[in-house]
Amino acid sequence: MNFWSLYQHGFARIAACTGHTAIADPTANAEAVLRQARRCDEDGVAVAVFPEMNLCGYSIEDLLLQDALLDEVEDALATVVAASATLLPVLVVGAPLRHRNRLYNCAVVVHRGRVLGVAPKSYLPNYREFYEKRQIAAGDDERGGTLRIGGQDVPFGVNLLFAAEDVPGLVIHAEVCEDMWVPVPPSAEAALAGATVLLNLSGSPITVGRAEDRKLYCRSASSRCLAAYVYAAAGLGESSTDLSWDGQTMIHENGVLLAETDRFPQGDRYAVADVDLDLLRQERLRMGTFDDNRRTHAARTGDFREVSFRLDPPTRDLGLRRRLERFPFVPADPERLAQDCYEAYNIQVSALQQRLAAIGDPKIVIGVSGGLDSTHALIVAAQTMDRAGRPRSDILAFTLPGFATSDHTKGNAHKLMNALGVTAAELDITPTARLMLQEMDHPFSAGEPVYDVTFENVQAGLRTDYLFRLANQRGGIVLGTGDLSELALGWSTYGVGDQMSHYNVNSGVPKTFIQHLIRWVIGSGQFDEATGETLAAILDTEISPELVPGEEMQSTESKIGPYALHDFTLFHVLRYGFRPSKIAFLAWHAWHNAAAGDWPANFPEAKRLAYDLPEIRKWLEVFCRRFFAFAQFKRSAMPNGPKVAAGGSLSPRGDWRAPSDSSAATWLRDLARIDSALDAPDA
Repeated sequence: MNFWSLYQHGFARIAACTGHTAIADPTANAEAVLRQARRCDEDGVAVAVFPEMNLCGYSIEDLLLQDALLDEVEDALATVVAASATLLPVLVVGAPLRHRNRLYNCAVVVHRGRVLGVAPKSYLPNYREFYEKRQIAAGDDERGGTLRIGGQDVPFGVNLLFAAEDVPGLVIHAEVCEDMWVPVPPSAEAALAGATVLLNLSGSPITVGRAEDRKLYCRSASSRCLAAYVYAAAGLGESSTDLSWDGQTMIHENGVLLAETDRFPQGDRYAVADVDLDLLRQERLRMGTFDDNRRTHAARTGDFREVSFRLDPPTRDLGLRRRLERFPFVPADPERLAQDCYEAYNIQVSALQQRLAAIGDPKIVIGVSGGLDSTHALIVAAQTMDRAGRPRSDILAFTLPGFATSDHTKGNAHKLMNALGVTAAELDITPTARLMLQEMDHPFSAGEPVYDVTFENVQAGLRTDYLFRLANQRGGIVLGTGDLSELALGWSTYGVGDQMSHYNVNSGVPKTFIQHLIRWVIGSGQFDEATGETLAAILDTEISPELVPGEEMQSTESKIGPYALHDFTLFHVLRYGFRPSKIAFLAWHAWHNAAAGDWPANFPEAKRLAYDLPEIRKWLEVFCRRFFAFAQFKRSAMPNGPKVAAGGSLSPRGDWRAPSDSSAATWLRDLARIDSALDAPDA
């Protein structure tokens, strides 16, 4: 395994090409195709798609019926086929081809010196500015034939799939322009039949608003078909007699725009992106209704023909051509982040409001430490009371200092409780903790500085025990504060500890998202200025359980690892089921250079860190051991709480169901595959 090769990790590099068309000059257009094909070859591209009828021009009208032109199209195609023998990419070019007594608008699939197959355009527009039926025959009923080209009979039809033998999951289908605009596109059937990369060779003259329509159709097709949708439109050089052309190209993957080029280009342009074939396969595997839909349409999808080819992709380091979020749960785009924060916050508030209303509107009992999680749970509770028309004094908030509680965090807890106007109290657990440790004959009770897990869990357990008894006494429910990241790592005290509550509003929110939620609460003015100032102070506090006495604050991340990396891993494990070796590859590309890529809005400069491969590998192993082999028994008994992030939840009643006595051995063996890369220069 070459760790640095994108093709080793389930990706395929795809290009959507456009350029200057020479009207009715196939020879010149063939050279233009090969110029871009050679560039694609140098870049390690697996598939390159060109615009509709790009070998002659889409806008040539009745010139399509001239033998001289059609003869030269075939010659130009032969030139492309011959030159492709030494090139890596599968080239998909547009050409008018004669078949029987008609002319077809075709996508010709070429690779390594041969034509793999020809897909005709199914649906011909004959409205407004389009008059294709004057020259072209519809190919929608062509599903099993052959077409003679270059002295050979090649597969011909709309039901052709082109599958790479040596790149698992790379299955190509081509359709032409208008085929995308009909209610049931050929590509939809092809996706059900197994195609993962859907290509559209388009002419498509530009009018105001059409570019957004195309983008909507491409995004929708990629999302519904759980596929990549690759679009290339004709550009400058097409006839401007009555129309204009913008050369739009774009690549979508499962509803996400991976790449696009500037419109109205003067010369060659290509959008290139590394499509994640593993992601598409996993999405289809998880979404059983996708295959159910295939069975419904089996009469059509069952007759697709598969044409195999061998790509022989490069194994060298080609980089990674796709945008990666450092924080998959936290989009870097400011508008999207604000929208996500709005939705997440309101999901939590509405869920808590419903739960309280369903059980007789009890009071809320919550422990407030002055840290991120309890702070966020408290402001959610306050907003819930506001919306329910209840006084915030119905929130019974307790700060429960222990042996290592700092004045800073305790002070922030009191400031926040006072600013929100909740019923605030302080309950010092140290006397009870001393008594318990003494009765257990723990070395600490004899004056020895022994701060083991028992010492820590006595404090954590007492806090939760007090909260549950206070809830009994005062007619309330205990509101949990632990987050999704802690659930993943099992970073909680089981049973009578922070693992348990009556309802946990944070169980669907990862640690890396909570700080942005709090920033959004401040920035959107959910509370008054004094509350906002206290929330800002809490954001600057080190994440710590504050259980062990000492001069320095106990750091959670120094012990179990950076939540940034753990949340990155959690997203790709939970949402897509990726292998640890692939997650390491993604994490390195996302995190090895702090100066590259985008950071979420308002992310502190001092915390913009980078991680090298050895560190990524180290914490991936910690995650695998804790997530797969240790923490499930805590998740199996977790309390109710709302799913918040699209990345998934860990509720045993929802997204994640697993045995509590599993082993991490399989994941650790896969992770070990990257060890040969640790000494490489790139690492």
